Amino acid sequence: MQHEVTFAGFGGQGIMTAGKLLALTGMAEGKQVCWIPSYGPEMRGGTAYCTVVVADRIIGSPVINSPRYVVVFNRPSLEKFGPRVKPSGLLIVNSSLIDIRSERDDIDELLVPFNDIANELQNGRSINIVAFGAFVARSNVVSIEAAEAVLREQFGKRPQVLDINVKTFRAGVERALEGARA
Repeated sequence: MQHEVTFAGFGGQGIMTAGKLLALTGMAEGKQVCWIPSYGPEMRGGTAYCTVVVADRIIGSPVINSPRYVVVFNRPSLEKFGPRVKPSGLLIVNSSLIDIRSERDDIDELLVPFNDIANELQNGRSINIVAFGAFVARSNVVSIEAAEAVLREQFGKRPQVLDINVKTFRAGVERALEGARA
């Protein structure tokens, strides 16, 4: 099985980190992985997206035009990438910043207020960790346990950063699971 994922937003939202965490988690689970970042000309505030392919077999091509999973952090990203989600795919929308919906009835659309959740936990800079948690929980591309282990490995050298990021990740997971039950 091959899973194609796009994380998209603007520079400074942690798009690349979310994709990298997914790639590292896939590798930790022994899967084949490809991570391709793409930046606009600006460092902060410009467009940013990354594509991650996670597979249990060799990846033939990392170029994905119609991903099964898309996580959008801002409205321009929804407008650009929302129509590309494969039918029966998953679109996760940052409802803190995006006030419109995809209006597609052939996909699963999950609304998660990334910014609001991160701010409630006094971790406003980690909206990407909320998004990552929601994606992991809703998609089942990688396990929640493996993703949390990767978070611990990546942030473990700074205990204060680790603790708040684990809480933020778990909040994203919980929100996605609540959305799945709704």
